[in-house]
Amino acid sequence: MPVYDYRCKDHGVFSDLATMDKSADPAPCPVCAASCARVIMVSPKLLDMAPANREAHARNEKSRDKPTFSTPESRAEQLARREHKHGKGCGCGDKPIRQSHVVYTADGSKVFPSARPWMISH
Repeated sequence: MPVYDYRCKDHGVFSDLATMDKSADPAPCPVCAASCARVIMVSPKLLDMAPANREAHARNEKSRDKPTFSTPESRAEQLARREHKHGKGCGCGDKPIRQSHVVYTADGSKVFPSARPWMISH
C-alpha cells in the first residue's frame, strides 16, 4: 500500500497509508483527528540534483505542453545568446564542413588517409 502525504492546518505534514483508489480522499490528522487534504511534496532527489539536471528536467516538462519550433530566427537568437559549441561539420551552418581527402591507387580503388582506416572502401 502506498504512503501519501497530508497536511493538517494546525499540526503540519504527516504521512499515512492508503489504497490507490482512496488516494484522493482526505485522511484524519493523527493528533487532532481533523480531516486533512493530501499534498504532493517535492521529491528529495530533486532537491539534491545538480542545477544543470534540474534545468533539463524543467525544460523537458515545459516542452510537453509548450514545444518550441526551430526556425531560422530562433536559431539565430539562440546563437546570439550563447557561443557556438558544436564541432566542425555539425551542419548548423556556422562553420564549413571539412572536405575529405580521397587518394586513388593505381588499380582505381579509393583510400581515405586518416579517416576511419577500419572501414572497407567501395
